[in-house]
Amino acid sequence: MKSLVVMISTLAAAAAVSAASTANFDFAADATNQFGVDLYRQLAAGDGNLCVSPYSVEVALAMAFAGADGDTGMEMARVLHLPSDGDEIHASFASLQQSLEQTRLKVAKAADGSRETGEPSEPFALAIANRLFAQRSYGFRDSFQTLLKRYYGAELGMLDFQKDAEGARQQINKWVADQTQDHIRDLIPDGGLDDRTRFVLANAIYFKAQWLARFPETATKPQSFHLRGGAAVDVPTMRKVDKGIGYSKHDGFTAVSIPYAGHELQLLVLLPDEVNGLSALEAKLNAGLLGHCTKLNAQEVDLSLPKFKMEPPTIALADKLQVLGMKSAFDLPSGSANFDRIAPRKPNDYLAISQVFHKTFMAVDEKGTEASAATAVTGLRIASTSGFVPPRPIEIKVDHPFFYVIQHVPSGACLFIGRVTDPR
Repeated sequence: MKSLVVMISTLAAAAAVSAASTANFDFAADATNQFGVDLYRQLAAGDGNLCVSPYSVEVALAMAFAGADGDTGMEMARVLHLPSDGDEIHASFASLQQSLEQTRLKVAKAADGSRETGEPSEPFALAIANRLFAQRSYGFRDSFQTLLKRYYGAELGMLDFQKDAEGARQQINKWVADQTQDHIRDLIPDGGLDDRTRFVLANAIYFKAQWLARFPETATKPQSFHLRGGAAVDVPTMRKVDKGIGYSKHDGFTAVSIPYAGHELQLLVLLPDEVNGLSALEAKLNAGLLGHCTKLNAQEVDLSLPKFKMEPPTIALADKLQVLGMKSAFDLPSGSANFDRIAPRKPNDYLAISQVFHKTFMAVDEKGTEASAATAVTGLRIASTSGFVPPRPIEIKVDHPFFYVIQHVPSGACLFIGRVTDPR
């Protein structure tokens, strides 16, 4: 079995893909959000903090999907919520990436204007990069390489997994670290690649932005945060009164959106009414709800929000994806994997995915947010057979477990989703 690896790292910005010029991003954004909710539910067992980049995982798997055929392609399409198997899907991902790049340019231009007038301005970064690392002399189809370059901007890098899998792993991990400002290290763990590996598809996304209106550092004080079960701990909690915070009240929870500079990105917080209400809220999550919260009505809100930082270890997603229905891609049952569009499939020599690695970083403070993520899909070559307006200001204390999203407002795409059950 020869290995196929798809990697996503949330950190580095990529230039707009020209193939997106006539496409729209709706397919890609909707698919990302629907898949993101599905994946989140698979990962939400237990009580701990959680951070995942559905955009990162979706893009990496979409690149692998470009090489899938037969039942493998149909299963991947269902799991990834892709409506068809044509170039328009990949063009939609290119369009979404182009829209994210336009957001970066718009905010960067506004920041330059602020600096010229003497106003304080923090650097803004929203970067996406894709890469194809391929085994030297393996028979990849030119059409696959062309598609990845055209729609995902994935440059080709040649490595020799057969002779030096560990050296290749280190090079790929270094690429990820470089793309993520060194936040994502050792994405592919020891033993994650071997002499059967044949390629790695890599996507990197990095995000750093300041709030449209900062939280005053002098207002940050220790405040009680009620953990699951009700026990309270003191955590550094930010506070500000802001007329530009989106707000809506729903059955069982409150939604607030905090805009970043430029208005095109936001942090969405869904806060259960009950201290132990997060599980009930998670059961209600769906792509439609997240889309509805993309543009909440701005209200004057007195908001208290804990600072938090997450650096979880690499997680393996293969089992979760198989539960969702992506089985033949992992060669279950044996002999079923079909990535003929990547390289010609032979009875005793064909590609299959062996593992999907994902890793994230998230930090939220008074200035804004910095986040990054990385995903690697490893594969093998098989060599055998509500419009509610309450009185102002609205006081909202985020003092118990909550769900959050970093959202691209123009498309509604969720770049990151997760939960905070303990901000410490």
